[in-house]
Formats: sequence, C-alpha cells, structure tokens
Amino acid sequence: MRILLIGARGQLGTALRAELSAEVISPDRGQLNLNDPAVVRLAIEELKPNVVINAAAYNLVDKAEDDPAEAFAVNAFAVRNLAQSSEAVGATLVHVSTDYVFGLEPHSTPWQETDAPGPAGVYGASKLTGEYFARSACSRHYVLRTCGLYGVAESAGKGNFIATMLRLGKERGRISVVDDQHCTPTAAVDLARAICQILPTEQYGLYHATNSGATTWCRLAIETFRLAGLAVEVQPITTAQFNAKAKRPAYSVLDCGKLAGVIGAPIPAWQDAVARYLRVRGDLAGA
Repeated sequence: MRILLIGARGQLGTALRAELSAEVISPDRGQLNLNDPAVVRLAIEELKPNVVINAAAYNLVDKAEDDPAEAFAVNAFAVRNLAQSSEAVGATLVHVSTDYVFGLEPHSTPWQETDAPGPAGVYGASKLTGEYFARSACSRHYVLRTCGLYGVAESAGKGNFIATMLRLGKERGRISVVDDQHCTPTAAVDLARAICQILPTEQYGLYHATNSGATTWCRLAIETFRLAGLAVEVQPITTAQFNAKAKRPAYSVLDCGKLAGVIGAPIPAWQDAVARYLRVRGDLAGA
C-alpha cells in the first residue's frame, strides 16, 4: 500500500508516520501546493497512492476570525482539491476534522454523527466546508472529527494545550484556566492508531474519534499538574472571563460509539492518554 500523507511533520502526522505499516510519501508545502488543483491532480496521478491522508489544517482559531480567506483556503478548498484528485485515481481519502463544527446551539449530551452541525466561528465553518467537500467529492472517504489534539511533533507548530500548561506551570505558581468548555482532548498517537485500524475496513463515512470520557480545560490542567508532580494552583474561570476573539463550543463532547463498533473497541480514556504523553515527554512524576 502506498500512502500520501499531508501534514506529516505536525502532531498527528508525526504519530501516523510511526504507526503506518506502508510506504508513506510525505511532501512538504514547498513540494505540493494544495491550493493549485492542477498541481494536486498531477501529483496524485504521478504518485498513484492507494490512500491520501490529510493531517494538515489551519487551526489558529482566533486568527481565523481576521483571516477567513486563509482558513478556508487550507481547511476547505485544499480539501476539495485532494478529494477530487483522490476520486480520479480511485484512492481512499482520510480527512481529519474537528469538534468545532458544533457550538452554535446549546447542547448537553455527546454529539453523534447524525446531529446537525452548527459552527460558531470561522475556523469551525471552514472545517465543516472541508468535510462537505471530502464527503461529496470522494466516494471512498473517512472523515474523522476529533478534539484538542496533542502529541510530539517533528515541526514546532503552535504546540498544544498540555505542553503550554507544563511550560506555564513551571514558570508560575498560579494559572487561570477556562472551566465551562466541555470536551475530550485527544492524544495524536491514539487517533493515529484508530486511523490505522479503520483504514482496511472499507466502512467509509463520517466518524467521531476522540479519547473516551469528557473533561474541561481546567480539569485537564489540574490532572496534568497532578501527573507531572507540579504544585500549581489552578483558578477556574469562565469563557467570558477569558474573552477570546473566537467563540468556542461550550459543549463539544463527541459520541464515538460508531467508530468503536467498527474498530472493535473505544479509544482509551483521556486520563490514560495524558499519562502516556507525559511519560514520553519525560514529565510524568515518578517515571
């Protein structure tokens, strides 16, 4: 099997390269301009991949409010180009989306794939548009919505929440963290493994794919500091107090039962994932 991996140096791409047991081709941005349909079509025709995995995204949530053109270029129109070209050569497309496709309406139970999406900001709208392109333009598709990815990346990128908390926790004795956004942050390595498990099934479609359970960013920070053995006071605050430019979903926990039914088991609990990530980083207390 030959796999074309887009975004190979990011957190998910790095995890995928470690998990995939296939020939992986991973061009960088300078080698493959995803915004040029002709370039994408020619590259995929020449490479003849069996699978195209899109692990790249514009995920600067607040900046997207001021730069919607760039967000849609990366998260929507580049996906359209990949989907159309994948279909042309009979390749399977794996596209990673986000829990931010929800958030416009109040909600209090885990979202299912059949629930109507409603993004509250530009980032979510751009990702939802990318989903529609992937699903409509490529018949062999897996679209996986996930949440708050974190992991070890080859490229610096924008980092992740846990890495930021560890840095701030070592610099300060007290941190304020939002406690009214309910979600399930997900380890990149666990999502990568789920992708590897679902690929051979040919059970194409839309899936929710996060670690199991639910938490808030504040409770995630508290658990991170506990596992790392850091004495940091965490002050819960509201989303309104944080006052970010872009609106975040108040509740974006995803029901991953459909995925678990296909791959045979749920993705591990978020607490277990955090502990494993800290162990890899060398930040797990007593490890």
